[in-house]
Amino acid sequence: MSDDVIVETRNLTKEFKGFVAVADVNLKVRRHTIHALIGPNGAGKTTCFNLITKFLQPSRGVILFNGRDITRTRPAAIARAGMVRSFQISAVFGHLTALENVRVALQRKLGNSFHFWRSDRTLAALDERAMELLDAVGVAEYHDTAAGELSYGRKRALEIATTLALDPEMLLLDEPMAGMGSEDVQRTAALIRRVAKDRTVLMVEHNLSVVADLSDTITVLKLGKILAEGPYAEIARNPEVVDAYMGAGHG
Repeated sequence: MSDDVIVETRNLTKEFKGFVAVADVNLKVRRHTIHALIGPNGAGKTTCFNLITKFLQPSRGVILFNGRDITRTRPAAIARAGMVRSFQISAVFGHLTALENVRVALQRKLGNSFHFWRSDRTLAALDERAMELLDAVGVAEYHDTAAGELSYGRKRALEIATTLALDPEMLLLDEPMAGMGSEDVQRTAALIRRVAKDRTVLMVEHNLSVVADLSDTITVLKLGKILAEGPYAEIARNPEVVDAYMGAGHG
């Protein structure tokens, strides 16, 4: 595994009672890039994503992170090693303010518990970093707003802020634009570009214009197998990819 590859899968396969959802996928995600997994319905992209983030165990194959075999490692251990899935830590608490949500995530770095019993004065020491993270994702002005009252797009931005509180080396985003209006999509795309400057991003995304704009590399899956891989300009000219999308849709 070369130094420039942060995640690699070898013959990654997942079967569900005889149905092969992912078949011998060999994937390489290069460090400090934005890599997108796309494909029509039933392509296996979400299953593949769940295997890499360890929410599913593969039937066979190997997953490497920074050259280390993580095939049987638990999700929490993967997060501590620096690979974090957006909702894995971020489960936003609706009744807490945006600032309090990020502060809870920052406490994760202090140990294995959230230290709810600590004094306000102790927790206030985390406020400066929490505000920096809220500012980084463009929601600093809502620091005093309960998370449950935020718009959908700003709530997703807050989720990313709580994820960034763990300072991950690699960020995994599962359909970050799902359910968003065009204004929120533009804002979130700009946010992903910003946070990707010094880390690696792997995302599953249906919005092809976003994928075209953001991704360095795109892997197209069809029926659990890699159909094509490369930059968007190359993928868009591939007749098999065009046929897969025209024939099956990309919802």
